[in-house]
Amino acid sequence: MEYMSDNSYFGGLCMTIDISILVGGEAGQGIQTVGILMARTCHAAGLYVTMINDFESRIRGGHSFIQLRISDRPVLGPTKTNHLIVGLDDRTAELHASELTEDGLMLVRKQNAAAATEYKNRQVDFQGLAQKAGSKIMSNTVAAGSCLALLGSPSDHFETVIKTMFEDLDEKRVEQNIKAAQYGYKAVANVAFKPSWQWQLGTPRGRLIDGAQAVAFGALASDCRFSAFYPMSPATNIIQALIDWGANLPLVVEQAEDEIAAVNMVIGAAFAGVRAMTATSGGGFALMTEGLGLAAMTETPIVIVDAQRPGPATGLPTRTAQADLQFSIHAAQDEFPRFVFAPGTPYEAYQATARAMELSQRFQVPSIILLDQYLADSIFVVQESFDVPESITPHTIDDAGMDNTEGYRRYTLTEGGVSPRALPCQGRALVKACSDEHDEEGHITEDADMREAMVKKRFAKLEGMQREIRPPNTIHADADTLLVCWGSLEGAIQEAVTLLRAAGHDCGGIHFVDLWPFPNAATSDILAKAKQFFMVEQNHTAQLGQIIRQQTGFQYTDALLKTNGRPMRADEIYTFIESTIK
Repeated sequence: MEYMSDNSYFGGLCMTIDISILVGGEAGQGIQTVGILMARTCHAAGLYVTMINDFESRIRGGHSFIQLRISDRPVLGPTKTNHLIVGLDDRTAELHASELTEDGLMLVRKQNAAAATEYKNRQVDFQGLAQKAGSKIMSNTVAAGSCLALLGSPSDHFETVIKTMFEDLDEKRVEQNIKAAQYGYKAVANVAFKPSWQWQLGTPRGRLIDGAQAVAFGALASDCRFSAFYPMSPATNIIQALIDWGANLPLVVEQAEDEIAAVNMVIGAAFAGVRAMTATSGGGFALMTEGLGLAAMTETPIVIVDAQRPGPATGLPTRTAQADLQFSIHAAQDEFPRFVFAPGTPYEAYQATARAMELSQRFQVPSIILLDQYLADSIFVVQESFDVPESITPHTIDDAGMDNTEGYRRYTLTEGGVSPRALPCQGRALVKACSDEHDEEGHITEDADMREAMVKKRFAKLEGMQREIRPPNTIHADADTLLVCWGSLEGAIQEAVTLLRAAGHDCGGIHFVDLWPFPNAATSDILAKAKQFFMVEQNHTAQLGQIIRQQTGFQYTDALLKTNGRPMRADEIYTFIESTIK
């Protein structure tokens, strides 16, 4: 998306600021810190930002970058082009020079004087200036200072952000970082940068948060008391947020020896009566599937977050994907009800986690939340309020709720499939459970009639579960052409629809958060009014498109499918629809 000057028309909005900045370097150079410093500075000034984090699966070396998009209007996703490119290594200019806008600027390190000579560039000795401030490790702070200076940000504003962000460091280190930032400001003092603006410091809008943190917050707000995990990108940040924020809460977080142990520990905690969850990625979720079946058979409510990345096997550990949808719906042997959610924004991630916690308890089924690397690791400004419920309904019974504690049956056959759930060792009632098929009391059985009855009992929950499923989000749902997506593609679809409508196309969008049980009726009602619809997904087989066809009978016209591990952009969707629309 090209930068628009003051009061120019873009996509139906009057945009005054819409700037993208890319900062690249090697892993270990603190590239993400540059982005966070700038994001916090811009956010504190009342601007909207989003930051994507693109990095290789290594501790040092390789090539990593962040892309920061800054606007005075809500930002929906990444762009193809950048107004400012900053290279802390030699490869950034080589890899990203073609992404520079016509009026853009590239900052290259002094040692890379010959790089990108055909593009407008300015040499900045990031390392040398950092060393002058106290240590070459602060090259990233120099870079952040240079970027913000070009944007027109007051240096004292940035210094305040540095003091806040580095408050855990000793005073000397903080002062060194401030000095490094000042050197960065001075290094570009005489550089003209067209896409700058006159800063008017305002009140921060909403809060800066990434998808992983939003999931953790949703779990804590829902009274999650236990989480077990085995580290696996990109889900580890969820657990780290739980650890950081739950330090003073009644929450236990345990690193297990592997994913199998993690899910079984969560089942054990949930069986004992606390709300429990785990977070992993596709490979870890594959190991958890036996435990998922155990939770289903014992009707123990658990929540599993699958932060998707490309596979199979190790795949691309630090990239994004949407290829676990069908897997999550059918994971584990045989059949059983479950909830599957796929939030598109941090706020939806918060909501989906809270709902998964609550609905798992109410229906005594597993819930699966499909995140992905893009949503988990990217930073957004969220304007919505993260309201915490005043009370949590336990959905369990005690002795007082039973007519006869001696005759308690954990798996009583009920019309709606949900049996009264007592907790072990919490009263006189004896709670029995096992992984085998069982009778109403929980004893192992191979009786054919009882097996049939128990299968029907578990699936009887579906009617009630279906009533809790929300219809998909829509934008211009009455349009002739609809773009259909799920999960983190929500922002890209919204922006693409705006672009397409500005170009004269009658386009709208559908975005699914609640994916299973599938919202058949609501989906059919929307699609029946459209002349055609296109799937937009980050997998090879249009997995949601297959589900829509299976559940509603509607066949998509065509599909834009992306599998390279990079986030979908609005311009890609726009180009695809422009070339295929009828």
